[in-house]
Amino acid sequence: MAIIGTAWAGGTYVPISLKYPEQRIIELLGMLDLDVLIVDRAGAKLLSDKVRAHCPRLVLVPGEHPGEFVANAAPVAGDEPEGPVTPKMLDAGHLAYIEFTSGTTGTPKGVMVSNGAVASYIEAMRGWYDFGPEDRAAETCDITFDLSVHNMLMTWQAGASLHIMRPLDLVAPARFINKHKITTWLSVPSLVALSKQTSELAPGSLPSLRISLFCGEALPVEVARDWAAAAPNSIVDNIYGPTEATIACLRQPWSEGGVVTRSRDVVAIGAPYPGMMTMIVDAENNPLPDGVPGEVALGGAQLAEGYFGQAELTAERFPMIDGERWYLTGDRGYRDEDGVFHHLGRLDNQVKINGHRVELEEIDTGMRFAANAGMACAVAWPVAHGSAMGVVGFCAGTTMDGADIRQRLRDRLPPHMVPSEVRIMETLPVNGNGKVDRKALFALLEEENAKTEIAS
Repeated sequence: MAIIGTAWAGGTYVPISLKYPEQRIIELLGMLDLDVLIVDRAGAKLLSDKVRAHCPRLVLVPGEHPGEFVANAAPVAGDEPEGPVTPKMLDAGHLAYIEFTSGTTGTPKGVMVSNGAVASYIEAMRGWYDFGPEDRAAETCDITFDLSVHNMLMTWQAGASLHIMRPLDLVAPARFINKHKITTWLSVPSLVALSKQTSELAPGSLPSLRISLFCGEALPVEVARDWAAAAPNSIVDNIYGPTEATIACLRQPWSEGGVVTRSRDVVAIGAPYPGMMTMIVDAENNPLPDGVPGEVALGGAQLAEGYFGQAELTAERFPMIDGERWYLTGDRGYRDEDGVFHHLGRLDNQVKINGHRVELEEIDTGMRFAANAGMACAVAWPVAHGSAMGVVGFCAGTTMDGADIRQRLRDRLPPHMVPSEVRIMETLPVNGNGKVDRKALFALLEEENAKTEIAS
């Protein structure tokens, strides 16, 4: 309701994660200079004396009745509207929201997205998918992840119902889908891997679904096949795009004869949305020919305005190329001879191991195949003087042991890419967006190493 109210009033909404530590919340509040802070009951518990000292004058907290918010202090003249409140009409350049994503420097980046960019996304999606009042959508992520923008706005503009998933529901999504007769679905593929681990994803087990979309990370072919079999009445599409290009801006249908990125065994990311452009560039931002890997660059109507309060970073990541404004994604990919784009992983997940250049996503793919696992993640470790000395693998949802997986990997990967150890876990850690958290696994290894050194 806070987001609807903000949009109705002509404001810009900025979701702040409940998982942020106190100091991070204080830093954001100081940076943003908000007009009003709206909190739910969980958010209200984070309003310590230190945090309150940095809050805007007006803070709205939950009232006695569902959907009611009240000022947590006596209202000041001008806080209360006079007469009926009507929605404000705004131009395309007005900021719809600012989403903070993690930054490589440790400081979150506030991505500023305009009304026009959101409208372009919605218009493209409505051209492919007939969302209607009878639809029942599932909210699979937190509002600090921009997939939530799709779930909210596509539902609201169609007059459909949105069903919020709790953390426990995310562990067994198939059960939630059937209980609420969900018809439209958008999530990261990792969420499906959890369903496979609990044996919920049987053929025909999700009959109510008619639209299934996956975004946020690479969609393994096995996951796409299993979901399509479980949801026989649903189309299954892979959509791709960073927050800086408003949710998603490339699309590859799977159920209509999907294209596969063979080197990764994942579904291709497809072709650009109407009003969007995609090209592959080298380190000097020169376009590369078909078949040659480089950095994925995006241009067009869905581009964000830049990063809040970070003009230099905005200029760096949103350069002008041949008179057009582009966004450099940091993703590696290529375009094939048919004009289909393929994703090859993050440029920052390309590491050197004993002199060999290695892409960690390629090892991820190998482990998923070797272990027949729903979730797999490779971590470059240990790291000394900025260079990786080896790789440790993690798998979840497999009946095999680590030694057998490593043996199978030797038939698939060169020796320097085979992990020195493969650990089997009940599940892999995921971040706030539901993606496998490679940094958390690296931290786990570092912590274990520190304890060993202390003990010795």
